[in-house]
Amino acid sequence: MASIPIIVKHQGKKHNVEVDPESTGEDFKCQLYSLTGVEPERQKVLVKGGQLKDDAVMSRFNFKPSQVIMMMGTPSGDASEIVRPKEPVKFVEDMTEAEAAQQADAIPAGLDNMGNTCYLNSSLQTLRAIPELQKSLVDYSFTANALDRNTLSGLDLTGQLRDLYRMMSETQGSFPPIQFIAALRTTFPQFAERSRTGHGYAQQDAEEVWTQILGQVRQKLKIKEGGNGEEKPWVDRYMKGQMSTRLECDDAAAAEAGEQPVTGSEEFLKLNCHIDSTINHLTDGIKAGLKEPIEKKSEVLDREATYTKTSQIARLPKYLTVHFVRFFWKREVNKKAKIMRKVSFPKELDVVEFCAPDLKKMLIPVRDKVREIRKDEDDIERARKRRKRDPAGDEPGSSAAVLEKPKKDEKKKKKEAGASSSSGDGDVEMGDAEVFKTDAEIDAEKEVSVLEAKKELNVLIDPELAKDDGANQSGLYELRAVITHQGASADSGHYTAYVKKVAPVDPKTGKKGEEDGKWWWFNDDKVSEVPAEKIETLSGGGESHSALILLYKATPLPAADGTME
Repeated sequence: MASIPIIVKHQGKKHNVEVDPESTGEDFKCQLYSLTGVEPERQKVLVKGGQLKDDAVMSRFNFKPSQVIMMMGTPSGDASEIVRPKEPVKFVEDMTEAEAAQQADAIPAGLDNMGNTCYLNSSLQTLRAIPELQKSLVDYSFTANALDRNTLSGLDLTGQLRDLYRMMSETQGSFPPIQFIAALRTTFPQFAERSRTGHGYAQQDAEEVWTQILGQVRQKLKIKEGGNGEEKPWVDRYMKGQMSTRLECDDAAAAEAGEQPVTGSEEFLKLNCHIDSTINHLTDGIKAGLKEPIEKKSEVLDREATYTKTSQIARLPKYLTVHFVRFFWKREVNKKAKIMRKVSFPKELDVVEFCAPDLKKMLIPVRDKVREIRKDEDDIERARKRRKRDPAGDEPGSSAAVLEKPKKDEKKKKKEAGASSSSGDGDVEMGDAEVFKTDAEIDAEKEVSVLEAKKELNVLIDPELAKDDGANQSGLYELRAVITHQGASADSGHYTAYVKKVAPVDPKTGKKGEEDGKWWWFNDDKVSEVPAEKIETLSGGGESHSALILLYKATPLPAADGTME
């Protein structure tokens, strides 16, 4: 059957197209793609009977030569951005091991177990999930001095951490952290303790090595603060929080005798989640840890008395570490035992309720706006998926189209202009006719509204809080990593780490793609991909893997132009 020449009008331009009557709508859209650059799935071609379906046979439309039809849609990217690459394309097979390891979809390196070193491997993999730390370590250098024994012997732990991460970034296999372990055991001899069985080194606590590594990084790794060139510890900017405290005697006689509560300020590098028979959720354990009984002498009463220390968060760091206090010393067996109670934890953590009034006042408007924007974005995404399942619902006159009546001022203008008048055959032209909006048009309006809301969000951030780029400005956190322990005792068992996969970044544009929701599971030298549902099984309740350390990151906020950080 001979082809039929027709004209397709798109964005004011006319395209001459030869239609093969025996082809399908999908074939026709591919023809239009070559002419307009608009991907087939983004095209809306208006034909007799509505919108062109992919499986429609083109002969059914009985096109006439030079017939004009309309097409709507825009390409996913600007065609002007398509340029010849400056560098020749290199295939994975031709890349070096280091180049392949740095690709967006590369499997991250594992760490060899050097004899009960899983506690260290899991901590190192979790700290590696902090991009700001990676970036600052690259520029780290330290000049040895006569008073620094570890540096003089070539065992600067922060420098070893920098070198370890660099070497891990150059391989997709496993790596033996020999030099780092040597530096760790020299700096902190407790990690050189031998096993009681006489074979190799003893198992250690991941929380303890986490604390010691961060302590060393805090001492050595400095970054410039503000425009005056003053240096500040990296850990203080991104991982240190501040507490306002109040210590008050529980005995009413102390207050009657004139004893006043003592207020103060303390810093913290982690929040503890205390576990007892009443704790079922992470927030319950954090709350319990912020109220602590203390026995001490009352100068007013001249005797020992019980005091209650109440803490409230005055500064929230960008990265929040939460420690499940699962291990305790069991005297009967003279070793550390584990509390195996199940304690659930959220993927999104709201800590506003634990904050001091002044900070809470700053956070609440921002937090509420973030949730409002997120709800609107979810609504738009659901509508898109619904349209994808039912394309016909986007056509004017369909049941999914929305009827919108003209506004009163528009009616008035039309009436004054004589919009409603009689036609030659006596029919009345309806100037006040209702206007139908498609789902796509409604979603476009919603997207504009969301963009405006993102801009408004930045106005809500307190100016003082906005200056602190290492702080959380909304009170909301998203879970990024989990260190787990398997077994009944801290002196034995096995540690692993789960780290959420980050969105790939386009090296040319710097734009982030979408996260797939999956996680990396680091089991020493074995690295595998697991679904998000796996994280929900790490709440404990037995000797299986249970969360010991959680690493949360402040929920990213949109920039002033509405784009995300």
